[in-house]
Amino acid sequence: MSQSASQPMDARARDAQVIDATKRPRFTFDNRYIAPLFITFILLVGHLSYGILESYENTGIAILTAIVAELVLGRIFFGKWLNLASAYISGISVGILLRSPALWPFALASVLSIMSKYVLRVKGRHLWNPSNFGICALLFLAPETVAALSVQWGNFKWPLIVIWTLGSIIIWRAKRIHISATYVASFFAFAFLRSYITGDSWWAEVAPITGPMYQLFVFFMVTDPKTTVKSKKWQCIVVFFVALVEMLLRLNHVVHAPLYALFLVGPTAMLIEIWLESRRPVVLRESNAT
Repeated sequence: MSQSASQPMDARARDAQVIDATKRPRFTFDNRYIAPLFITFILLVGHLSYGILESYENTGIAILTAIVAELVLGRIFFGKWLNLASAYISGISVGILLRSPALWPFALASVLSIMSKYVLRVKGRHLWNPSNFGICALLFLAPETVAALSVQWGNFKWPLIVIWTLGSIIIWRAKRIHISATYVASFFAFAFLRSYITGDSWWAEVAPITGPMYQLFVFFMVTDPKTTVKSKKWQCIVVFFVALVEMLLRLNHVVHAPLYALFLVGPTAMLIEIWLESRRPVVLRESNAT
């Protein structure tokens, strides 16, 4: 091709690149950072309104430890630096939900949370929601030193309304609102049952779901994509059983019932799904052979 013939082609190519560049959005936002921003909003609203944090120092230690653990373990296990959004969520969850006068439980819970993603794996999938694992481990191993957040929003409902509205929009966009909705509906239904069994007021049984702890539980823990089963139907069934086990634990006066319920039910459902998936090829081969 002659030089004169190639010049118009080069010019058209440059024009096409310019047009394509003008169509690209000037600003794009990574969806992975929506959840960290939302959980930070919960922290600010909860602490400024009701002082839910033990201290800024404790929460900072939890976040920093989680991030460092993610960087180190990601480099060791996968040979690369991983995105830190998940580690930030785990660390800030520990900082919000854990209560202790000492600093070391916040650091230890964050380390255990992140380590659970790398160590407690089956078929390449980790079984526990990281912060749920770390917090439950500390509550079980050091009950004399740590406790879980139990503050409620009180009579001022606007923080609750704003957070539930934003949270619902976010998980709806993430296509996981069916999980939260099923859990909340199950919680309300079992609150009626608990009220009937114990004779306590239904409002007293429902009240815990208005607290900051439940905002994290409903929007982050039970909906965690990495630690929920794949089928939408079974995701709803699993959180129904989480609410059922929580009710049974509450009837037995277990203080940290929702955290322990998820700790027990979530990994069990994951293991059953992994086992069924491992059996499927065998069943198919056997059916083809016959």
